[in-house]
Amino acid sequence: MQLSREQLIHAYRQMRTIRAFEDRVHEEFSAGNIPGFVHLYAGEEASAVGFCMHLTDVDRIASTHRGHGHCIAKGCDVKAMMAEIFGKKEGLCGGKGGSMHIADLEKGMMGANGIVGGGPPLICGAALTAKTLKTGGVAIAFVGDGGSNQGTTLESYNLAKVWNLPAIFVIEDNGYAESTASSWAVAGSQVGRAAGFAIPGYEVDGHDFFAVHEVAREVIDRARAGGGPSLVHVRFTRYYGHFEGDAMTYRGKDEVPRIAADRDCLKLFRERVLQAALLEPAVLDAIDREVVEYIDRVTREAKAAPMPSEADLLTDVYVSYH
Repeated sequence: MQLSREQLIHAYRQMRTIRAFEDRVHEEFSAGNIPGFVHLYAGEEASAVGFCMHLTDVDRIASTHRGHGHCIAKGCDVKAMMAEIFGKKEGLCGGKGGSMHIADLEKGMMGANGIVGGGPPLICGAALTAKTLKTGGVAIAFVGDGGSNQGTTLESYNLAKVWNLPAIFVIEDNGYAESTASSWAVAGSQVGRAAGFAIPGYEVDGHDFFAVHEVAREVIDRARAGGGPSLVHVRFTRYYGHFEGDAMTYRGKDEVPRIAADRDCLKLFRERVLQAALLEPAVLDAIDREVVEYIDRVTREAKAAPMPSEADLLTDVYVSYH
């Protein structure tokens, strides 16, 4: 499927925004400016953007504890995201959720999740809602390789298959289940697991945006048409540690620089579109500059924004259904 010029620009801008956002959060956290705990998505951008480009606000996604990239790809407000991470009142969740609980239900982002394997049951509920109400929506759970071992994830495969739900499970395998190599932590192949539940399974190179985008189109179109759930195993690497402050002593000294030099998703995207004369270097260079300027601005504004007040403490505790 050939993407239009506008779609290519959108894809590159989204991936570049995620990378710049994560790099800046890394800097600010290292300087002691960000409260709470942070897990970064840099290096994995092609997965979130490749899938979310096929979605609208009627579709739902559930994330992991590493959720910034999914939020941005799903269309969440980047300025409000940065304010949330700084714990400010103008944040996406009023400064109360922080990095690991960031969400925007209006955009179909059901939230990052501190519970390993917490997303799949949520998207089964969202997929059942879409099927029952005939909205045409699909629901996607992004799951880490470690989270793929959880009973919640495996039971969700079973439920989605039995009820023929428009649900998609994206296993984002960044090579490590926290600090253990995923080849040790996860027994058997993800595609093989899918077959055990009679669910179509795919494996894709997560450094290749175009490969991810094409597989995503196939499984999302099938789900919308009533074809039921699918599983996609996306392989790539993360550039930062499992969490900010992780010394990454479990990785080879040259592992990250080597992979970044050879297989970086932004680098590969740029090479592909330039070789095919689909975009001009000046267009991509302009996006790079604009994104950096934008992230600089939203960071300054987040730092200057007010903190939640004492009066905000007991708001959002109860939900009214009237």
